[in-house]
Amino acid sequence: MALPLRASPRGKKVSLFVTCIMDMVYPDVGLSVVDILEHLGVEVDFPEAQTCCGQPGYNSGYRAEARAVAEHFLRVFAEAEVIVTPSGSCAAMIRHEYPQLFAADRVWRAHADRAAACTWEFSEFIVAGLGITDLKLRLRQPQTFAFHDACHGLRLLGLGAEARALLTHVENASIEELKDADACCGFGGLFSVKMPEVSAAMLGKKLECIEACPAETIVTGDVSCMTQMNGGLSRHKSAKRVRHIAAVLGEALKHTKQPEPIDL
Repeated sequence: MALPLRASPRGKKVSLFVTCIMDMVYPDVGLSVVDILEHLGVEVDFPEAQTCCGQPGYNSGYRAEARAVAEHFLRVFAEAEVIVTPSGSCAAMIRHEYPQLFAADRVWRAHADRAAACTWEFSEFIVAGLGITDLKLRLRQPQTFAFHDACHGLRLLGLGAEARALLTHVENASIEELKDADACCGFGGLFSVKMPEVSAAMLGKKLECIEACPAETIVTGDVSCMTQMNGGLSRHKSAKRVRHIAAVLGEALKHTKQPEPIDL
């Protein structure tokens, strides 16, 4: 199914959908998203009634329950000009699955199509939406990074080049290649709960690649994958860690003295 076309988001206010796990476990990543967007001169709104996009229920086959959650999302973001989320997984749910979830309901399908047509993943919004690859940022000291391409963002939205472009232009950041960067880490939401043995085996292969990679830090665009991999690295007493792209950029912003203004 083709993704809905989107109008340019330039000059429009952004409504931030921070996602469930980020709101509850990684609020610092959400704050970094806001810092970066405001650095770009983007007006950011946070609809406080937001909850979940409905993906866990949808992927588990509970379509009626997922629809109820999705309807709440659509009500909360009904007036949003642009929706930005720091999650390829949640962005894919809204852009790819919402039109299918409401396919048989003419009224709700219209709301779903509208949300799908104004939703952007964080790095995609900056690079493809605003046309910016250089945020003019600098890390305090040299660091090496490699990328893990989270499944939903890569396979449903075609993401990957955007985050790499942003980090490549950060001073003191160098990029290494992670073997099998596009291989699943084994999380997959409820997949890791329902099939823990398979999930653990997939994670083990990913950890082998991470340990063999010269990069100090692995970067990804979904905190769910970050949680899975960091859990494994911690249990193996590894010094390496996985970070969200927004957190890395947010760190660079804090250490950039008088960041240069960026023309949109």
